[in-house]
Amino acid sequence: MSNNSSFEQTSFAGQVVVVTGAASGIGKSAAQLIASRGATVICIDTNSVGVEQVVAEIKSTGAIAESLLLDISNQSEVKNLVSELAKKHNKIDALVNCAGYPGPTGELVENINWPDYQKVLEVNLYGAIWLTQAVLPVMKKQKYGRIVQVSSIAGKEGNPKMAPYNTAKAGLIGFVKGVAKEVAVDGITVNALAPAVIATPINVNTAKETLDYMIAKIPAGRLGEPSEVAEIIAFMASKACSFTTGFTFDISGGRATY
Repeated sequence: MSNNSSFEQTSFAGQVVVVTGAASGIGKSAAQLIASRGATVICIDTNSVGVEQVVAEIKSTGAIAESLLLDISNQSEVKNLVSELAKKHNKIDALVNCAGYPGPTGELVENINWPDYQKVLEVNLYGAIWLTQAVLPVMKKQKYGRIVQVSSIAGKEGNPKMAPYNTAKAGLIGFVKGVAKEVAVDGITVNALAPAVIATPINVNTAKETLDYMIAKIPAGRLGEPSEVAEIIAFMASKACSFTTGFTFDISGGRATY
């Protein structure tokens, strides 16, 4: 009996889950895992080829997914897309926001042009805020929701020569803490996740010096795998995550233990 109820808590049967950044890396792994547990997964990205491929892979396993294009740094696009999704599906059970952009790395803060700095904030922080603002009224109406924001160890500890990314990800953690308290009695949980370096395409253009610094800080002595991150995300987005909110989960190979 207890096994069955525990399965129901981690199952996504009948649920609609939105995953941004779904074309690759953490978002792709999360979308695949959540779809395998029964959700209709709405895979969102700016990369049309990548996201369509992920949806095709998910469908080939018999699971349900659809692809949509969205630049989350465009506020009106975010509002319109969420509104259309809510109309089409009549609900949104969970939002998993994996969309991210590292911006300049290996650069001293005083050498970073403001437009480059601002772009990182728009994607990693503003986009996360706009998505949250858009899905909350839907979730409040249905008295249920899970919001998962992928932050970063950079938001907890700061990495040198990555000032824009540090700023955005730290801001995201603060945003999650406060909003979670606003909706704690509405059946909605809002949590962040702070990965250390994960083996994903986002790190392809990261300066070697920066990457070496980050790996050296991980006691486990290796990069994390997207599939490892997906397991925590699936829990955070499920019914099982009912009494943890405003929290920043750790997946850093021991780098952060707070």
